[in-house]
Amino acid sequence: MAYHHDGRDVGLRSTAGMASSDKAPPLDLSHHYSFVAKNRTPNEMKKYYKLFQIPGIGNIAGGLPNVRFFPFDTLEAQTAKPERWAPTPNYPEVGDDGFEELTSSSSSPSKSTGGDPQAPAKLAIPKILQETDITKKIDLETALQYGQAQGYPPLLKWVREFTRENLHPNVPYRDGPEVTLVCGSTDGFSKTLDLFVNAWNPAEHDIRDRPGLLCETIAYPGILNQSKPRGVQIVPVKHDGHGMLPTGEGSLEDVLENWDFEKGKRPHLLYTVTLGHNPSGIVLPMGRRKQLYDICSKYDVIIVEDEPYWYLQYPSAPVEEAKSRGQNPPEEEIAAQYYRNQGVSSGYEFLDSLQPSFLSVDTDGRVVRLDTFSKTIAPGCRLGWITASPAIIEKFIGVSESSTQQPSGFVQAMVAELVMGPGQPSSDKTKSHLSSLLGTTTKDQGWKKDGWVRWLSGLRGMYERRMTRMCRIIDSGAYLLKSSTPTSARDADWGVITKTQIFDYHWPRGGMFVWIKVLFETHPLWQQPWTSFVTSASIPSIYNSSESRAGGGAKKQDPALIGGPSLSAALMLYLTHKPHLVLVSTGALFSANETVQAEEGWRFFRLCFAAVGEEDVDATSKRFVEGVHAFWRVKDPRVIKKLLEPLTGGKAVATTAVSSFNSFGSEGGSGMYHQERRREEDVESVVLRKLGELDITGLGGC
Repeated sequence: MAYHHDGRDVGLRSTAGMASSDKAPPLDLSHHYSFVAKNRTPNEMKKYYKLFQIPGIGNIAGGLPNVRFFPFDTLEAQTAKPERWAPTPNYPEVGDDGFEELTSSSSSPSKSTGGDPQAPAKLAIPKILQETDITKKIDLETALQYGQAQGYPPLLKWVREFTRENLHPNVPYRDGPEVTLVCGSTDGFSKTLDLFVNAWNPAEHDIRDRPGLLCETIAYPGILNQSKPRGVQIVPVKHDGHGMLPTGEGSLEDVLENWDFEKGKRPHLLYTVTLGHNPSGIVLPMGRRKQLYDICSKYDVIIVEDEPYWYLQYPSAPVEEAKSRGQNPPEEEIAAQYYRNQGVSSGYEFLDSLQPSFLSVDTDGRVVRLDTFSKTIAPGCRLGWITASPAIIEKFIGVSESSTQQPSGFVQAMVAELVMGPGQPSSDKTKSHLSSLLGTTTKDQGWKKDGWVRWLSGLRGMYERRMTRMCRIIDSGAYLLKSSTPTSARDADWGVITKTQIFDYHWPRGGMFVWIKVLFETHPLWQQPWTSFVTSASIPSIYNSSESRAGGGAKKQDPALIGGPSLSAALMLYLTHKPHLVLVSTGALFSANETVQAEEGWRFFRLCFAAVGEEDVDATSKRFVEGVHAFWRVKDPRVIKKLLEPLTGGKAVATTAVSSFNSFGSEGGSGMYHQERRREEDVESVVLRKLGELDITGLGGC
């Protein structure tokens, strides 16, 4: 049985064993559209745009500025060749070091333009190209003029073909998906909220009408910040090392099956990053993907799949992690990497080797996928696209028509020229013009699909090598070794070595981040009085206390004792000081709500191996390890107090009035702080709150 979000049966479907011609059309999901989306009408002026293309038409209808007065005559740039970076193996064998032997650049000549793959190519866009086919006409006359909200026609056509034929050739509903260009994934998700969510105000609306958004307990904070101002209730779902849990306590099935309608509508949106999760680096296996999809189909949930890191999947990670730690390679995980889409190949081994999208199992047409050029070209492009069923894409176009219009014409033209290259101009005069701009012939310019996929595989190779280098260094510092003298005279000739693990993590299977759990309960100051000075004699009792090891996140923190949030914040700030000079992201920033933040968010740090220069990957990783080790030698609480002053404002540690957190689903049902705040907060609560308020808006899509 499957259910509408208000409990009505909507049925289940399967395409197993169906021929392509027998595929059912996507379901009508218009009951999920917001009030605004349902009442939005098409832009009547846009209907005229198709008439603008009539040859010889005297266009005095539209309010279009004249191209002669655009202050740009050409757009020109030097660009990389697609072979600039060397790829890593799509299917590395156990014991295979081949990907390490590759240098940072390919030694083979460039297939796209010939010659040195490190040498730049040249890109040029003329002001006017004499071309009647608007899907081939890349010039300033069209790119800088008002255009259609779905996107610049040449780039839109290229993205549509690449998406349908190469990225997702096996979408299981009739006629396949459509696409529309947007201003990056953040804009795509904003439009998704506009389309599917009615804003909720507690002062005006019934709590039972409050919309909800399902996500992992640890999620990208930008999405949370977009959702909360609309009154959306963030509903965390538990996850493990393989992604969101489909079944069990706190799982997707559990949350939806046992939903209390007195606390809001059962959520009809699920947001997830499944292929290189930010921040955890998880790649969701295909088997679990199918389980989650079936649950969403059963409860009529729209899946919003945000995949900026899809191309950055690291098949070597399980093998190299085991090798680094002296363990046996995980055979089951390695075998799962050999999954192939059933049906049509993408046409490229690299794309075939990647774990596929939710679109590959989307029999209902309930998947909205967000893609972006931010991680494959540059974040400043602010360019991406949405892939979904044709009916949903039509509604997205309506959202764009009444808000952003199409993305920047400058950016769309440059990207189109990069991935498509100039076509075959219809006139010799135009050919001569382009040749003079480029200083060469035009026939071999542009990456085309082959070049684009080669570029993507090279990017994956470079990031995979960076990830491997950082993780090996971090592995080397996961344990703190301490030597001491035996207390017994008869053992005087022996030395005692104590080995204490100080952090734990899995190598990322995709993305740009290492997600580290720091074991603060092994720190000498864990649960020590703020007024104490820890001696070496007291350390063993701290390490061996089962009560201390149990954590402190879920328990009420004694304000007189140093807890995990304070140690976490202190370590983050400690690492920014000389000689370490390393900035990491605290897990508190990625916590889905305050309960998650209080219970586990402070235990984690996110490290990005993509941001620093190539020559700094190793050095920064070593400084991080050395900094954590040095912090574990801090035994004076006054050092912690001093480090926390930027967060606490230098306040003295309170000895009474512990601020409480309201867990999701408990009395009050909001998953937020109780509205009644204590008049006085202990240092742990202050630190937690301040960490959650840190401004990372300048980091964009990080």
